[in-house]
Amino acid sequence: MFRVARGSVVWGYRFVAAALALGSAICMPQHSFAQDGEGGGGLFSGNWYLTVGVSLYRAPRYEGSGEYMLSAMPILSLGRAGGQPRFTSRNDNMSLAFFDTGAFRIGAVGKLVFRRDATDSPDLAGLSPVPFGVEAGGFVDLYPADWLRFRTEVRRGFRAHEGVVADFAVDAFADLSEQVQISAGPRAKWASARYFDAYYGVDAAESAASGLSPYAPISGMGSIGFGGALTFKATEKVNVSLFGEYSRLVDQAAASSLVNERGSRNQTLVGVSTTYRFDFGM
Repeated sequence: MFRVARGSVVWGYRFVAAALALGSAICMPQHSFAQDGEGGGGLFSGNWYLTVGVSLYRAPRYEGSGEYMLSAMPILSLGRAGGQPRFTSRNDNMSLAFFDTGAFRIGAVGKLVFRRDATDSPDLAGLSPVPFGVEAGGFVDLYPADWLRFRTEVRRGFRAHEGVVADFAVDAFADLSEQVQISAGPRAKWASARYFDAYYGVDAAESAASGLSPYAPISGMGSIGFGGALTFKATEKVNVSLFGEYSRLVDQAAASSLVNERGSRNQTLVGVSTTYRFDFGM
C-alpha cells in the first residue's frame, strides 16, 4: 500500500499551504534591527535560501506498528545563507531561522500531523482517531565543529493533540568526495502525557471497543535510535539522499498495550529524498 498523506491532491495542497505560510511569515513587516553596525538593516534583510523537496520512504503504518507501508512527505526549510552550505537532515521539520551566526541557529519550526485512524491499520479499530493538525515550536542548531551538528526541536501540538514533543539529534558528517556526503548519529524523543495519550493511551471505552488492555501514560521518553544518510550532490542546487533510521520505543511508548499486544517496539525507516535550493536576497 502507498500513502501520500491521504491522497496526492491533498498532500500537494498541504505542502503548498505550508510553503505559503512560511513565505508570508518573512514577507510581513518586521521591526528593524541594526546589523553589522548599520542602522538601516532589517531583521530579514540579506541573502536567504529556501530548500524544497520530497521524501519517499518505507515506514511503520503508525507509531508502534509492526507492519510497514510506503509514504511520502514534503521537505521545506528556510534560512539565512552563510559563507558555506550547512548540513541539514531529512529529519529536520519545516523551519525558519531568526538568528543565525553560522555556528548557531535558532528559530521557529513546524510539522504537519496527518490524521490517524482505523483506515491506516485494523490495529487501530476501536481507538479514538487522531485528527489532522500541526505542531509548532522552536529549534536550535549548534555546530561545534565543521563535521558535527546538534539539533533540538520542541513543538506543541494543535488540534491533532495538545501535548509537547521534543526531538534530539546529533549528526556527524563527512564529504567522501565533492559530490558525496555521508552522515550518521543518534536520535531521541521525549513527549508529554497528552501526546502519549493521543497516540498510545487506551481508556476504558477504547479498551472495550478495541480489545486492548487499558493504558494511561505519563510524560517521559518515547524512543531512542540511530540514523544515517548518503547524499549525492547532483547539481549545485539539487541533492538526492538515501537514508535509513532505526528507533527502539522505550518508556511510555514501549509500555503501551497497543505496542505490546499488536505492534512492535522496533521501528525502521528507509527511503530516498530529493531537494532543490532557491537562493534569494531581501
